[in-house]
Amino acid sequence: MKTEVPGPRSRELMKELNGIQNAEAVHFFCNYEESRGNYLVDVDGNRMLDLYSQISSIPIGYSHPSLIKLLQQPQNLSTFVNRPALGILPPENFAEKLRESLLTNKERGRDSVTKEELETCMINQPPGCPDYSMLSFMGGFHGRTMGCLATTHSKAIHKLDIPSLDWPIAPFPKLKYPLDEFVKENEQEEARCLEEVEDLIVKYRKKKKMVAGIIVEPIQSEGGDNHASDDFFRKLRNIARKHGCGFLVDEVQTGGGCTGKFWAHEHWGLDDPADVLSFSKKMMTGGFFHKEEFRPNAPYRIFNTWLGDPSKNLLLAEVINVIRREDLLSNATHAGKVLLAGLLDLQNRYPHLISRARGRGTFCSFDNPNDAIRNKLIVLARNKGVVLGGSGDRSIRFRPTLVFRDHHAHLFLNIFSDILADFK
Repeated sequence: MKTEVPGPRSRELMKELNGIQNAEAVHFFCNYEESRGNYLVDVDGNRMLDLYSQISSIPIGYSHPSLIKLLQQPQNLSTFVNRPALGILPPENFAEKLRESLLTNKERGRDSVTKEELETCMINQPPGCPDYSMLSFMGGFHGRTMGCLATTHSKAIHKLDIPSLDWPIAPFPKLKYPLDEFVKENEQEEARCLEEVEDLIVKYRKKKKMVAGIIVEPIQSEGGDNHASDDFFRKLRNIARKHGCGFLVDEVQTGGGCTGKFWAHEHWGLDDPADVLSFSKKMMTGGFFHKEEFRPNAPYRIFNTWLGDPSKNLLLAEVINVIRREDLLSNATHAGKVLLAGLLDLQNRYPHLISRARGRGTFCSFDNPNDAIRNKLIVLARNKGVVLGGSGDRSIRFRPTLVFRDHHAHLFLNIFSDILADFK
């Protein structure tokens, strides 16, 4: 570390950017050319262990040589220079590259529509625009567009001043830790939440706002790293099937291997998989998988200019190759155990500062007494060379890359132990 963070050059650039747009969310400016693996370098020359990885979106570390090699191959040049409108003018190798990366991409529809539906949808009225609803959970985060924002309930600032929809919101379990000491209490809490889900489905059916789908994160990420048991999600899936609701699993932040499985919902052991699975971040591109029955029968039902980016599929295919070649899912499991064990040790030593240490793979977190202490610890860690992120009201979350190893965990734990020992 050469300066405090943000350093003088970062502060200068913040002032410059703030003259163009609101830059109050900027932490510091980065030198990505010098950043490697798990280490992020800022414009003041500070080299930091990055446990936040661009809000969980860097899969295999900064400047990975396999991705740089991919970019340098002449046969890939056209893919990066010419971005096609994939819905109408895809390149010759598009289907082949999808099979190598995303494997499938399907959408929803039905067989026929009526003249009345075609006319009423143009004026935002039923039956063309049916009064369906989506059930979501308090604490969830699913995006910023109007429909997604109606299912988002993590921070008020995300929703303030934006019109929304009358859709049902269920409570998400608030588990007590350590889990093995509160088995009965947590079972009761999950049962309470599942009962509320069913009550809301019935309530909205009576209001003529049929619940068409249930959307849930395997771990509520922005809302405070809130976990529920595998059994909770299996029962939730059964409720969706029982009431004819689509079951949507949002793996934008949990997908890509950080929990020790490529998809976090694989831990649930579902007999009947999700109807729709959304992804982004570590997957290098955003999109969704779905069952065949959700595929539309007509063009333009789900459409935009680009419908993705073939260059991102090239990168994703190579990311998947690296994950398999270096066995990075097993690494996430092992490094996560080292990290969580260390967090539990720190919790035992500093219970006045750390509580509810929890995690799956490297997708770990803990709570602080309040947001002021949480924010101060994040700043102290940054100035000691470690980048952390907050979530919810008072949690610190870990979102390292898949190349985060045991020794990186030990390095962090040693630094953070000193910070906690000196904290005032």
